[in-house]
Amino acid sequence: MTEEREGPARALGWGRRLRDAGPEPDPRFTFANERTFLAWIRTSLAIIAAGLGVDAIATDLPSWGRRSLACALMVLGGGMAASSFGRWLRAEVAMRQSAPLPLNRLAPVVAFGLSLGAGLAIVLVLTRR
Repeated sequence: MTEEREGPARALGWGRRLRDAGPEPDPRFTFANERTFLAWIRTSLAIIAAGLGVDAIATDLPSWGRRSLACALMVLGGGMAASSFGRWLRAEVAMRQSAPLPLNRLAPVVAFGLSLGAGLAIVLVLTRR
């Protein structure tokens, strides 16, 4: 990779971390890792959009509940987006080092976060004025 093509990767240091981790893995595995990263990004965008939709459309719910649910969904989506890059990087480094892939720390956070959000939504619907 030439210096001109590195751009932000060089500035942030993660490009060097990848190169120093070991030889490039089979491109199929790298592309699969990238597709997983993009799936997490799509999911985080959908959760953020759901939060915006709750705030904009669910006007018959109490405002405190509507805003709480909307903010919780947007924070969860933003956290997913921020964490997904680290997950991608850890997996890529592990593949280059022929090490076991790291555990997915995002999945339980998303599962429990969405479960709590669903619980709050049920409470809000049942206590609707």
